[in-house]
Amino acid sequence: MGFLADFKAFATKGNLVDVAIGFLMGTAFTKLVGSFTEGLVSPILGLLTGGKDFSKMVWTIKPAVVDAGNKVVSEAITFKYGAFLTSVLDFVIVALVCYLFIKAILRKDPNAKPGPTKTEELLTEIRDELKKK
Repeated sequence: MGFLADFKAFATKGNLVDVAIGFLMGTAFTKLVGSFTEGLVSPILGLLTGGKDFSKMVWTIKPAVVDAGNKVVSEAITFKYGAFLTSVLDFVIVALVCYLFIKAILRKDPNAKPGPTKTEELLTEIRDELKKK
């Protein structure tokens, strides 16, 4: 086979296409959650914290050094805990949605009858073979 045929077989075989689709959907979902957090959750948290933009909250470890002409000599050193907490909130939302989605998929129907066990399947095959003779 040529290179293109090999590549086509590789790209369309197995779960590669499924993984690619899942990756694209995950990327889009992450953007959606980020928008939700920044546009809806952060303003509410900002109200609770005195009207500050929650994602821009910082703790200044060392302030910026400014010369006489208001030129910044050295930047401030800050701990950006608001951005970190926003990222943690994004992660928690994504993890919660994934958990609920997987739980819904794996939920079994309480009225569904369990399928035959391996032993029952084997005995059925033996019975069917004996009937043929």
